[in-house]
Amino acid sequence: MTQNANTAALSAAGVSVWLDDLSRDRIKSGNLKDLIDTRNVVGVTTNPTIFQGALSKGHSYDEQVSELAARGADVDSAIRTITTDDVRNACDVFADVFAASKGVDGRVSIEVDPRLAFDTDGTVAQAIELWKIVDRPNLLIKIPATEAGLPAITRVISEGISVNVTLIFSVQRYVSVMGAYLDGLRNATTAGHDIAKIHSVASFFVSRVDTEIDKRLEAIGTDEALALRGQSGIANARLAYAAYQDVFDGGKHTDVYTKLASAGGNRQRPLWASTGVKNPEYSDTMYITELTGPNTVNTLPEKTLEAFADHGQLTGDTLSGTGAAAQQVFDAVAAAGVDLTEVFEVLETEGVDKFVASWQELLDATTEQLRVAGGN
Repeated sequence: MTQNANTAALSAAGVSVWLDDLSRDRIKSGNLKDLIDTRNVVGVTTNPTIFQGALSKGHSYDEQVSELAARGADVDSAIRTITTDDVRNACDVFADVFAASKGVDGRVSIEVDPRLAFDTDGTVAQAIELWKIVDRPNLLIKIPATEAGLPAITRVISEGISVNVTLIFSVQRYVSVMGAYLDGLRNATTAGHDIAKIHSVASFFVSRVDTEIDKRLEAIGTDEALALRGQSGIANARLAYAAYQDVFDGGKHTDVYTKLASAGGNRQRPLWASTGVKNPEYSDTMYITELTGPNTVNTLPEKTLEAFADHGQLTGDTLSGTGAAAQQVFDAVAAAGVDLTEVFEVLETEGVDKFVASWQELLDATTEQLRVAGGN
């Protein structure tokens, strides 16, 4: 099969294209393999909302649900079995990509139960459990970047487990995430793990930042405020990339990473998440075109992936050297009257709440499926 020219160009620009979706139908039908072959997809991310959507559609899971019901499985163990089976099978689909990229890509992510977002010990315990159950080297365990999540990241990395840090909204929190990762690598080295096998990405959410800040700019309503709409998400991500370069790519604070790199340690790549454009007035590919640069990951909903394959355009590296201009955007947003600290607090709280709500919907739907399959 021939790779799409637009996605091939994106990959050549240093961007790893990951799909923000997974389902059993996608694996069994061969669609996931097709996207590897034709859209340069080299990884997959999942979250509670994605699993809830997958299990609520069609009949792909009926047979397994019936088997689980016959065994008397409770809803939590049923969901754990179903989701880890899908992720394990997806890991196998990406095995060749994983090998060819020497472990950088070919990654599949699974998230700890979002109800543990503020429970450090619970997060660590489940991360270790999921790592053992899936039992694939190209797995990433997703841990939210809450205050409780930060020490969990360090402890899980210390165990030699690769981590996708999710729900990052502010650059300040992102700096803490990078520190937690480096602390984990140091501990893993002391514990005797081969840190060359440990990988991590930091998922920085984009469109949700625009949605929240645009709402506030529209409420302010001045010409200056309205003129700033649609700029904050990209500016925030560009500031994150500047922070990444500072720590991992020759910046002023690379000493810690340089020492770990000499022992085989990998950089923690920034990943652009929530890249489906919510406002129809904006270009549907802007979170790709405006966030293109080396050593990044862009995790795309299929609709956004196909939009870029159809009409996406690249204008070179749109990340490197953009930090100062991005800061000017945020200074202007703050001057217009937007409380940025509050924005990021709201986004983190809402992010966790949304995943918990999706997980509860998944629990409720699976409980009903188990009941029906069990003849109750």
